Amino acid sequence: MSISQAIHTARTGLQISGLQADLVATNVANASTPGYVRRSLNVSEVLLGQQSNGVRSDGVSRSTDATLSAQRRLASSDQASASVLSSTWDSISTRLGSTTDGPGLFNTLSNLETTFLEALSTPESTTGLANLLAASKATVSEFKQLSDMVTNLRAEADQEIAIGVDRVNTALEQIEFLNRSIAGLDRTTNEAAALFDERDRVLDTISEYLPIQTVERDSGTIDVLTKEGVYLVAGAARQIEFTPSTAFGADQTVENGDLSGLSIGDVNLTPGATSFAAISSGMFGALFQLRDRDLTEFNGQLDALANDLVTRMSVSVIDPTTAAGDPGLFIDSGTAGDPGIAGRLAINAAVDPENGGALYRIRDGINATTEGPPGNGDILNGYYNWLLAPLNVSAGQLQGTYSLAGMAAEVSSLAGYRQVSADALNSSTQTQLNVLRDAEIAETGVDIDNQMQDLLLIEQSYAANARVIEVASQMINRLMEL
Repeated sequence: MSISQAIHTARTGLQISGLQADLVATNVANASTPGYVRRSLNVSEVLLGQQSNGVRSDGVSRSTDATLSAQRRLASSDQASASVLSSTWDSISTRLGSTTDGPGLFNTLSNLETTFLEALSTPESTTGLANLLAASKATVSEFKQLSDMVTNLRAEADQEIAIGVDRVNTALEQIEFLNRSIAGLDRTTNEAAALFDERDRVLDTISEYLPIQTVERDSGTIDVLTKEGVYLVAGAARQIEFTPSTAFGADQTVENGDLSGLSIGDVNLTPGATSFAAISSGMFGALFQLRDRDLTEFNGQLDALANDLVTRMSVSVIDPTTAAGDPGLFIDSGTAGDPGIAGRLAINAAVDPENGGALYRIRDGINATTEGPPGNGDILNGYYNWLLAPLNVSAGQLQGTYSLAGMAAEVSSLAGYRQVSADALNSSTQTQLNVLRDAEIAETGVDIDNQMQDLLLIEQSYAANARVIEVASQMINRLMEL
């Protein structure tokens, strides 16, 4: 090899070492940047005839693993769904209360039973009757608050769907824009690598809301599809359609057309629909499950319990002043039989002095016109016995024979079971996601220790090439002196 060839080879080596050092610095600086993929320099030998004439850069490569990334995105969809369900049922179960501790529906109804028993022991006591009226109003309030909670949760789910649709549609437009940018670039440049990273981050955003898959094209662009095979981006981005709602009555559902589903063109994406394209997971899956199924089922259980209370307190054999079909102590303030009785439950105005009624009617009969013997506790005893009576129930997923408090305990138990199941699923999907995320990071992320080792090798290469140039310079100087 001639001196000039040695100098040229060493110079190209110095250039490559500089580029490699820059990439190491970039990798280390972005080690904690979400979605950043480790870069490396592609280097090849330059041949002049049959002889080596230095090295050259063939561009930058990203350390990707398409299979791991796809699996991690699907796991991310499952985890996002499980997390939404878990947090919602945690809130419901906490608000509903348990059968042992703190306030809640079971304890409110248990207190109603206790107050009836206390009033029964001293029927002549006005204080006892007043306490009974207060406990009855607390029961009505508890049912209304729980009904309002269900309505608010459904409204929040609907609003989150609308926000998610906007975010996904914006992300799909970003994918289209990034595809166009990538198609016009040399894909081995740092600029292209940054665009690929950004596109992966946008895909991660979409995958939180619905499971997706991608198809890579020769130009470096990608098509984006749902897991079920519906194109979201095929050249141009398509838009998911959804109309937010403003009312969430117990009888308003997506099935009867009162609430909006998801669609793209003429294809129905609504989770839970019979369509082949129905989304199966992600936040959309969980939010639709809550809005259209879980929360309406829970509301049905509250309705069944409220209706049972109205029925027990309206039995004519308890109160001789009433006939079959007359309203009792608790009433449905709306149309009987319509969904949503839990939110319409009320106290019969006849017993409430604040609404023109008389307190003594709790003891002497709803339709009593005059106060009866103060020591007569027959009606109070009837109310109490009917509260404890085991009645057959088949409504709102409740099947069996229950007392009123037993039925409330069953409602609490069903909510607790949903909470435990949702928490277990959330834990499982989070573990799976963490495993896949760690595996992906091991393949594509930045290990700073390894980068520092690479930097030492780069420094050694740089020093060796510099030494070659130094020796060549000394040889030339010696020749010049001859």
